[in-house]
Amino acid sequence: MKTSTKITSIIIIFFLIIATVIIGRTMIGNHFKKKFSKRPPPGIIVTTTQERVFENVISTYGTAAPIQTQSFKIEKYEILKPINFNQKVKKGDVIANLKNRKIIAPFDGIIGKREFSEDIEVSKSSILINLEDTSSIYCDVDIPEIFVPFIKVGLPVDIKFSGYKNKIYKGEIDSFASRISEDTRSLATRIKMDNMSGEILPGSFLEISIKYNVREGLSAPDTSTIVEGENIFIYKVDEKNKVMKTKVTIGDRYLGFVEILDGLNNGDKIVAEGTKKVRPNLTIRPIEKGAKKKQGKSSWGKKKKSKKGETKKGKFDWLKNIFKKFEFDWLKNIFKKSEKEKK
Repeated sequence: MKTSTKITSIIIIFFLIIATVIIGRTMIGNHFKKKFSKRPPPGIIVTTTQERVFENVISTYGTAAPIQTQSFKIEKYEILKPINFNQKVKKGDVIANLKNRKIIAPFDGIIGKREFSEDIEVSKSSILINLEDTSSIYCDVDIPEIFVPFIKVGLPVDIKFSGYKNKIYKGEIDSFASRISEDTRSLATRIKMDNMSGEILPGSFLEISIKYNVREGLSAPDTSTIVEGENIFIYKVDEKNKVMKTKVTIGDRYLGFVEILDGLNNGDKIVAEGTKKVRPNLTIRPIEKGAKKKQGKSSWGKKKKSKKGETKKGKFDWLKNIFKKFEFDWLKNIFKKSEKEKK
């Protein structure tokens, strides 16, 4: 009888332990599920689609040349007064006083001394001077055949000169050839720009950017697009801050933006950055792109300070309450009976 009572007690205790573990795990799981379900929605950077200027660019290089130039050969023995080189003169001014004649400037320009080349036959007793009009500069470039349909007189051109790397000079297409070169498969094109400042000297190496197909189009940041095979998507944000995966058709990319041809409207709110943190139908906390983040840490997960007179609750008070719900007096009685039988 004593042996059977002990076995019964052990079996009961075993099942009680199992039941307690199951109940405890369930209560702990519910507690943490409830706790983490209060986590606020993630903060995601958003922006709105808007109209922006898009343009295509042809990049090439060329050499600066004065808009007008004229050379004069002078015998040294003819010179009565020294010639002031690198001096600006106006049309009608005297460039050089010679014994039997005067050289008059046919246009406004700068006087310069020309270096002799092998194709110029002069004696050691002669000099060659130039009058160059640098108020405007031209540059001849070759445009590849594929871009010829876009070349028109008056197309805007951006020009960079290594002497002023951070400055962009404005020019335009002045003229172009009537036929494509069979040797280079390109179109000879002349670009003209204003140079009243005189900053660009003849012979300077120029970087040329010809703009064509300039238009306004709907834009979105490059970072907002999601490429999946041949399809492109953007996360659109509705009025309730829920994101929807939207298929779009794009055009050209320019200066960090992509042209939206179909799928979105002007003013639509979209996810601008952090697309990997987002999934369809997720509710987010939108952060406007470019907005300064507020300083200070989030209050989520912090302990709330108890008011005066209130007792602080421990982390695991809820677990203690589980065991308070169960009465184990009957188990104590079993052990008391077994002790009496031994005696």
